[in-house]
Amino acid sequence: MALKYQRVLLKFSGEALMGSADFGLDAQTLRQVVAEVKALHDLGVEVGIVVGGGNIFRGAQIQGAGIQRTTGDHMGMMATVINALALRDVIEDMGMHATVFSAMSIEGVSHGFNANHVKKQLEQGKIALFAAGTGSPFFTTDTAAALRGIEIDADIVLKATKVDGIYTADPKKNPTATRYEFLSYDEVIQKNLQVMDMTAFVLCREHRMPIRVFDMFKKDAVIRIVKGEAEGTLVSGGE
Repeated sequence: MALKYQRVLLKFSGEALMGSADFGLDAQTLRQVVAEVKALHDLGVEVGIVVGGGNIFRGAQIQGAGIQRTTGDHMGMMATVINALALRDVIEDMGMHATVFSAMSIEGVSHGFNANHVKKQLEQGKIALFAAGTGSPFFTTDTAAALRGIEIDADIVLKATKVDGIYTADPKKNPTATRYEFLSYDEVIQKNLQVMDMTAFVLCREHRMPIRVFDMFKKDAVIRIVKGEAEGTLVSGGE
């Protein structure tokens, strides 16, 4: 089967793993997310994953406590490691192989990131999980997703959200909001649309890395995307 995208970088938030809970990880949601990854894997798509850590820790929780911003960011990075480890085990339990690559050195728990090594792992059909963001404070996991996607030569960054694309306004607050099917990088800037944080977005624009924003809980959405079908909102250079 001819696929439009052979190697993808999948980005989703830590909050997405909570399910209906207010904190932590939900077992059913974990397996639901990994089932979508398995569907890609079974098609022969090479998959890298960046996950956030907001289900475990957010910087806003410690504001006013006297904890420095850099410390808070490092705490958030460690939360993403917890999520990556959980995803790795569920991926393995569902019959695939996965490796956690952390931007922070955690001996005995994860591997350090090396783009050439990761690409070889992907070529062997293994799932690559990228934890601890970029390894530096002041950068979000959106930026980590853009950076890792570029470094591993992904064909596209797939940003999974709880809505099916980018809208003219928040569809939960404004029922008249309409969804964009396509946007250029320049249109996103002009309209000040919150696709990703600006650092991540600029990286994607400079390296001509397309971004597809879609509903991660819509069954088979990722399958339609890699087959080249319309799903969610595509952001690219307009070519």
